[in-house]
Amino acid sequence: MSTTTPAPARALNASRTIATAARVLRQLRHDPRTIALMVLIPCVMLFLLRYVFDGSARTFDSIGASLLGIFPLITMFLVTSIATLRERTSGTLERLLAMPLGKGDLIAGYALAFGTLAIIQSALATGLAVWFLGLDVTGSPWLLLLVALLDALLGTALGLFVSAFAASEFQAVQFMPAVIFPQLLLCGLFTPRDNMHPVLEAISDVLPMSYAVDGMNEVLKHTDMTAAFVRDTAIVAGCALLVLTLGAATLKRRTA
Repeated sequence: MSTTTPAPARALNASRTIATAARVLRQLRHDPRTIALMVLIPCVMLFLLRYVFDGSARTFDSIGASLLGIFPLITMFLVTSIATLRERTSGTLERLLAMPLGKGDLIAGYALAFGTLAIIQSALATGLAVWFLGLDVTGSPWLLLLVALLDALLGTALGLFVSAFAASEFQAVQFMPAVIFPQLLLCGLFTPRDNMHPVLEAISDVLPMSYAVDGMNEVLKHTDMTAAFVRDTAIVAGCALLVLTLGAATLKRRTA
């Protein structure tokens, strides 16, 4: 049995991170279906939602902002988990880790690549909702965009993390009910969280999607940036950073 000697660990390096991100983006460029899923599906879902409530624009206003953050999170989770799993199962990640490339460089590169697409996705969805579908928000649309972007980055981080525990693309998809659906039910989209059973309310208090929805609701109701909005966005950003760190810990060099 031969053992692959791992390359020495190095500190996070900007050039290696950017090179990793560029490689991922080049691969995604040749996969138009994946790009369409990430960029267009949230817009299509918002468009359908608007006209589902065509006779009740107020209903669309009340839930549209929340879904503006939830849809990017779900799509980025799904695409990132599958795309990363492909590289794990194909041996690409193992070969990269045998090079002078740190785990932090690799995870940061993936996050930067998918984050670039998340910016495009969030900007298109926010622009469509506010300026074309007539989503009525009291606060700045730029704050909506900020929360949508943070949600998409959180979905990216969760996707990178769960890909370590799936052996196939089918299993990666199966993580969606376990990771996303409970948050969707408990985030306050369907009923205020303080109306839930105390146990469920306590669980919702530790789920990041709850704070994404709270942040969107702050923009929906207030003209200025509130302290609650800052707290909510900081929690979402902190959760994304924490999950990315955990994702780096799941990258292991194998021996043969």
